[in-house]
Amino acid sequence: MNKSIVLLALASVFSTHVVCGADWPQWRGPDRSGVSAESGLLQSWPTTGPKLLWEGGAIGEGFSSLAISAGRIYTMGDKNGQSHLFCLKQQDGSVLWSLKVGKSGGNYTGTRCTPTVDGNLVFALGQFGDLVCAESSSGRERWRKNLAKDFGGSSGGWNYSESVLVDGDNLICSPGGSKATALALNKNTGAVIWATSLPGGGESHYSSWVVSNAVGLKQYVRLFSGGTFGVAASNGQFLWRYDKLGKNTANIPTPIPFGDYVFTAAGYGKGGALLKLSRRGASVVAEEVYYSRELKNKHGGIVKVGDYVYGDFDDRGSPWCANVMTGKVQWRRDGGGQGGGSACVTYADGRLYYRYQDGVMALVDASPQGGFRQISSFKIPDGMKKSWAHPVISGGLLYLRGMNKILCYDVRDPNRASGAAPAKRLWKDSTGRFQVEAIFKGIRSGNVILQKSDGSIIQVPLNRLSAADQAHLRGQ
Repeated sequence: MNKSIVLLALASVFSTHVVCGADWPQWRGPDRSGVSAESGLLQSWPTTGPKLLWEGGAIGEGFSSLAISAGRIYTMGDKNGQSHLFCLKQQDGSVLWSLKVGKSGGNYTGTRCTPTVDGNLVFALGQFGDLVCAESSSGRERWRKNLAKDFGGSSGGWNYSESVLVDGDNLICSPGGSKATALALNKNTGAVIWATSLPGGGESHYSSWVVSNAVGLKQYVRLFSGGTFGVAASNGQFLWRYDKLGKNTANIPTPIPFGDYVFTAAGYGKGGALLKLSRRGASVVAEEVYYSRELKNKHGGIVKVGDYVYGDFDDRGSPWCANVMTGKVQWRRDGGGQGGGSACVTYADGRLYYRYQDGVMALVDASPQGGFRQISSFKIPDGMKKSWAHPVISGGLLYLRGMNKILCYDVRDPNRASGAAPAKRLWKDSTGRFQVEAIFKGIRSGNVILQKSDGSIIQVPLNRLSAADQAHLRGQ
């Protein structure tokens, strides 16, 4: 195909407005992997921890993590008898606006959902099923639904906890139950696009959707009370189910799709599994490559870096590393280092950022060789009894959600940052017909920001890049 024709064909998906910094616009970052593409970060911290830039935001009580976009921070919290969606100034944590979402409380008091930012809109889900869409700049409400009342949903005993997925014009969420286990709404109006009753899906439980393009078919993947499911993105059609993780106390971790595979795990005595998706006639089949009880994880989450996955053994404060293709455990923390209780994890620049339930924040070497090695740690002055909110890294800063506040730490290394000029790379799309030499500038709202040699900026949807380029961004 003529290169100029290819460029014209791609014009509809490559936009050209300038974006600064590396945003973290939703749960677990731009592609929901928990992996940051940032570099030039501190490889160790002072004994007292990295520099605290500010504490801010009277955001109430909750376990919600943070979304960061266009100079603003979004989160949720219970305050004055209501759950709220909060917007704060990224520069100092001061509150710009708040919006009442629903009632407060829950099995564990506090919000669970991390807001999802999509351009001029932000979406948030309260613990009792109140789903709101608001203008991201002003907080003006656009529309709202209730997953239980409007769609006959059932969350499970720990209330609604998912962070909704926005994909194009659709918002994907999970009422649970038999009427609309999985649901797609128009993000602009809240109108129903499709509703699917998943066989054996059961209650919504506490995971969140991710996008997979396995076997050449775009699909959404999520863990429900009945196991891990895949549905067709176009119409919500049920595709496949892996039920070994079903019939569990609570299914929480976000699955990790890559290529034709899905890694999925749960805690409470369950384990982790690698699934291989394949075509069988018109159907999609999920086959178990392995299942290992050594890879169980409650709610700290799992990240994939190259050929390895990292998580916490159930909720024991015992981080592990395993080969994702074989399930072989490379190392596990059986002693040494600081921190105890459930550990949630984010990855950036060769380091694992583990936040332990007892309020210890630790920096761990991500090398699969040499065993568990905690490099640095410090105690977070947040006052939370259960320090469960996942850490966020954006623009060289580490953000931690605390009790009625947010803490912002500077984890940039000026020596590393100034010592290397940005490197150009030849970026290609998944078809191999488009390529551009450019410098990586960051990720925003699921798009990779690239600067061409003439200084112009283009945005490339992350899922349109080649597998090699996506792996490069994830740290391979």
